[in-house]
Amino acid sequence: MARFFDTINRVKPVYDIVYKITLFICKILLIMDILITSMAVAGRFISFIPDPAWSEEIVLTLMAYMAVLSAALAIRRRAHIRMQAFDKYLPKKVILFLDIIADIAVFALGIVMIVVGWKYAVLIGSKGKYVSMSNLSRFWMYFPIPLAGVAMVIFEIEILFNHLETIFLKEESR
Repeated sequence: MARFFDTINRVKPVYDIVYKITLFICKILLIMDILITSMAVAGRFISFIPDPAWSEEIVLTLMAYMAVLSAALAIRRRAHIRMQAFDKYLPKKVILFLDIIADIAVFALGIVMIVVGWKYAVLIGSKGKYVSMSNLSRFWMYFPIPLAGVAMVIFEIEILFNHLETIFLKEESR
């Protein structure tokens, strides 16, 4: 069994790369958000700086991307808000079991986000256009949901394998 988990652990660099790429994308989106918002605010008060009509819609779209992608990043770091009030009173095996149940639920949510989010992006998003940019499809407004679903599923697979490794390698060492 240890050999199986050694083989699986060789994939860890892929998870690290996906995490770093997602984090980089979030950083770029934040920088773009700050720059566009600063330009829009300054444009309202300083006459020679333009205040583009598209700034509000683009900022909101970028924020949607950041929100769901950063939530996927939090999954990998185990940084989500969770109930820990009873952890000190429960046996470690019960806590592990509850963590696995929660992770399976989040994995299922990621699958739903991929399937339903893609359907919304393609069906609803492709029919509409941004109000201030009539040549840009609203597909991009709905696309963060399936994109974050993919990241969530990838990170949950890693976490679930880590849980299995904890269970099986502890049993082997006995």
